[in-house]
Amino acid sequence: MKVISIILISFGSLGLLMSTLMFGDIGIAAAIGSITAILSGIGFLQVNKRLSKES
Repeated sequence: MKVISIILISFGSLGLLMSTLMFGDIGIAAAIGSITAILSGIGFLQVNKRLSKES
């Protein structure tokens, strides 16, 4: 689960950087998608920490 979260955060940050180079609505949509990936990666990290505490 930790690997998935690291991949999501890295792709999200790369997508956020690339969205600044895009024009108009496409850039906004790419920024929203990459922010979603970053937040999902953070959520996976938090779940991983809680699951490892319980075990």
